[in-house]
Amino acid sequence: MRTVDVLRTSFILAAALMTVMPAVAQSQLPRPAQLPPPGAPQAAPQRPPGAPQGGPAAGQPQAVAPIKPYKPLAVTLPAPVNDPSFEAFRKQLGDIAARKDRAALAKLVVTQGFFVEGADGSKLDKKKSALDNLAAALGGFTGQDPAGWEALSAAAIDPTLEPLADRKGVSCGPAGPTIDEQAFEALTKETGTEPGDWAFPVAPNLEVRSAAQPTAPVVDKLGMNLLRVLPDAPPQGNAPQNAPTFARVVTPAGKTGFVAIDGIAPIGFDQLCYVKDASGWKITGYESAD
Repeated sequence: MRTVDVLRTSFILAAALMTVMPAVAQSQLPRPAQLPPPGAPQAAPQRPPGAPQGGPAAGQPQAVAPIKPYKPLAVTLPAPVNDPSFEAFRKQLGDIAARKDRAALAKLVVTQGFFVEGADGSKLDKKKSALDNLAAALGGFTGQDPAGWEALSAAAIDPTLEPLADRKGVSCGPAGPTIDEQAFEALTKETGTEPGDWAFPVAPNLEVRSAAQPTAPVVDKLGMNLLRVLPDAPPQGNAPQNAPTFARVVTPAGKTGFVAIDGIAPIGFDQLCYVKDASGWKITGYESAD
């Protein structure tokens, strides 16, 4: 069960939950990168954790809470689902995504009761079919380099699920980490940060480097605790806006450094939702960050 329901990021980055953090998180599917990344829908620009929802105009500096030490807050990763039928379903979904087979995908999507929900309620277009709503949520299945297939591939990799509280029998993935919600609220208040400024390692002993380079010296190794992520500096002039491979972070000791984007994951992210009936597993909805 999700214990912290805050700003979710790229489903794609999130999707490999525990493999990737939104390279510039806005909406997962990429794991999850988050479910790359978890890539996010093509229409939604990605941004790294720590970036504001609205924020100052492009190129303008943004206010950042003071950098200081903070109390480590433990994170527990979700366990894989122990259900061979779900594993078989994920393999089937991955194969379909690799072939970009829309007709085969339609057979894995419910025809009745499909939903798309966001922070402000339903985002379902009742004039469209369930499959078309899914396509819209994931970034499309047609056109040049459609993001939807990548998102489904990322979702198929992730073996975790959590029940959706307000929909009986529905489970969504990637599952979120377990965090002490009250302690997290206290942490954000103490540091003057927002929930979206925090991420967590996808594995123990995350290496913190002195620079955003894979060969830079390792200055620290982190345990399974929340990690504060700082926003990227805005690009100068007409410099290309390439997706970052490293994120600048603040360790619990108050030191700054850099970690690989694929070594961290957002606290919250978009999720693909499923239901299991007599015929097997089906995609039944999408939980959006927006």
